[in-house]
Amino acid sequence: MKQKELVTTDDAAKYLGNLKTNTLEGWRIRGYGPRYIKVGRLVRYDLADLDAYIQAQTRRSTSESES
Repeated sequence: MKQKELVTTDDAAKYLGNLKTNTLEGWRIRGYGPRYIKVGRLVRYDLADLDAYIQAQTRRSTSESES
């Protein structure tokens, strides 16, 4: 079984383009942003989920609606 590559909130923020960690924390509270994993008290992000989130944000024009 392949092990998931999990990263911290700080690493995920950097991976997503140098976001502030507060941005990811706010997204979690509001229920949007990339999927995350809770391991006890720790929050971790799977790199595959971050890549999927990035892909979902891809648009062809500014008038294109979010799906």
